[in-house]
Amino acid sequence: MADQSLVKKVKALISIRVVFITLLLGSFFLLQVGYRSFPYPRATSNLIVALYSLTIIYSFLIDRIKTYFNFAYFQIFMDVAAVNILIYLTGGIESWFSFIMLLAVMSASAVLNRKAGYVIATFSSILYGVMIDLQYYKLLPIKYDPALNEKDFLYNIFVHIAAFYMMAFLSGYLSSRLEKTTIALEQTDSDLKELSLFNKELIESIPSGIFTTDVDGSILIFNKAAEDITGITRENAFNLKITAIFPFISFDSGELSGVERTEGVITHNREGSRIINLTISPHMDVNGRKTGFTGIFHDITMLKKMEMDIKHKEKWAAIGELSANIAHEIRNPLASLKGAIEMLREDRAAKEQKKRLTEIALKEMERLNGIITDFLMYSTPRAAELSAFDLNLVLDDTLELLKNTASARNNISITKDFDGPLFVNADRQKMYQVFLNLGMNALEAMPDGGELSVSAMRTGSSFEVVFKDTGIGIRQKNIEKIFYPFFTTKDEGTGLGLAIAYRMIEEHKGKINVISNPGEGTVFKVIIPDGNGKS
Repeated sequence: MADQSLVKKVKALISIRVVFITLLLGSFFLLQVGYRSFPYPRATSNLIVALYSLTIIYSFLIDRIKTYFNFAYFQIFMDVAAVNILIYLTGGIESWFSFIMLLAVMSASAVLNRKAGYVIATFSSILYGVMIDLQYYKLLPIKYDPALNEKDFLYNIFVHIAAFYMMAFLSGYLSSRLEKTTIALEQTDSDLKELSLFNKELIESIPSGIFTTDVDGSILIFNKAAEDITGITRENAFNLKITAIFPFISFDSGELSGVERTEGVITHNREGSRIINLTISPHMDVNGRKTGFTGIFHDITMLKKMEMDIKHKEKWAAIGELSANIAHEIRNPLASLKGAIEMLREDRAAKEQKKRLTEIALKEMERLNGIITDFLMYSTPRAAELSAFDLNLVLDDTLELLKNTASARNNISITKDFDGPLFVNADRQKMYQVFLNLGMNALEAMPDGGELSVSAMRTGSSFEVVFKDTGIGIRQKNIEKIFYPFFTTKDEGTGLGLAIAYRMIEEHKGKINVISNPGEGTVFKVIIPDGNGKS
């Protein structure tokens, strides 16, 4: 790489030399501009011919020589010698052409290096100084103005030597800076090419479809995965609008200012419909101006099919589990009924025992009826009948009933903390059922007594009702299951109370949150969106 650069510089030096000789010396001599500056025209003509001849020889040797560095040094030394001959032929100290040696010094720094510039500056200083000294002492037959004295000659030599070294310093500094800049630019260019190649390979190897567009949504880049997913070649995709490939997106370059995710269906040229998950976002230049858009998309057809299969299986699994739970809940009272009826049919029981058996049969029938009623309430709920009412009044009615139930138990206290009127637009009866179920669940969680505190407040655009008990708590592994139908850890109950409450709150687009730890009690937080109730 270095040799190639030096070869280019040497060739440039040869070319510049030819142009310089032709334009400068040729114009002065042939057009006889300042003709008196050439007192020896034949010798000057011979010098020009010699320089042209050397240039031809240089051009002939350029492709045959091995040491270009020494070859360049030789040429510049010859140039300095030729310039000094020209100065000698054109008047020595009075010559117009002493400035050309500055160009020789500059050529050395530019073609070779800073050191070469100082070497040529030294060589030029020696040749020029010796020649001017010899002229002053009239050892060379060069006439000069008698008015020039020794100080003039010394000052001339000093100025030229200073100029040579100054030129060597400046040209060497600029040349080294230029060389460093050139190397840095070449390295940067190489890095950019490698980075571009890496990016291209990376984009092509990514299994996700990738495209970029201009600000109008016309496609500029379309990788291999994008071709496979859409069935459109990048040649055909180029300059197409993205809405032509993804018709399910409504693209407006002015509105899209952030990341946008969407799903939709496209038609593959060979494989029919495909479900696509697409993320598109704008990209900006360094000034923050939008220059286009980048999109990444995936074919999620198989994933959606798997999700449907899983949901289908989960649905049947849930139906099977529900059926088993229903069968279990119904079998127990049926067994009690069967035993009681068989004993009554055989007429072996005493009169008082028959009365007891009859009571058992009636109780189990009521239990069966309760199970079926709760299940119907869960599985086929009636439509919500919305009306505006004060949530606090419903809670007061609920707590009154809970206090009557708690009075039959030992050491259970109920407290309340309500903000003041909380008008909500909801189904009053269903809200009452939700609060009653949560309250009964809390009382059953405190078999040895405790405290139930109920609070209600408005938080922003929703209402929060909190039931907090000091009961036995719920194990973490069971928290996710407590709203499943027929799930219960108690000896009594159908396990439908919390499931019904959860279903009713969902109907109102609300939610129930649970916080509990074994032995630390349980907190149920009911969040009801504001249904435009009047307050």
